[in-house]
Amino acid sequence: MFTVSENEAETIRRAFHERGEWSAVVELRRLFPVFANNPEALRCVRAIAGWQPLPDPAAASPKVTPLRRRKPTEPQP
Repeated sequence: MFTVSENEAETIRRAFHERGEWSAVVELRRLFPVFANNPEALRCVRAIAGWQPLPDPAAASPKVTPLRRRKPTEPQP
């Protein structure tokens, strides 16, 4: 298991779309030298190439209404 940052994923996607699968495998193996075999790296490259960047969380969330204090209740007799 490994974690890919958005910058690393973008580098791999760019290589995949501009120069092909094997160039993206080279980029993946450059960034993550733990990959010893090309078939496993190619499988990961294909998965990463299919990822879509996450939407901006600030733009996706609806307007937040600020909380208000409750009015104090009168004690019951």
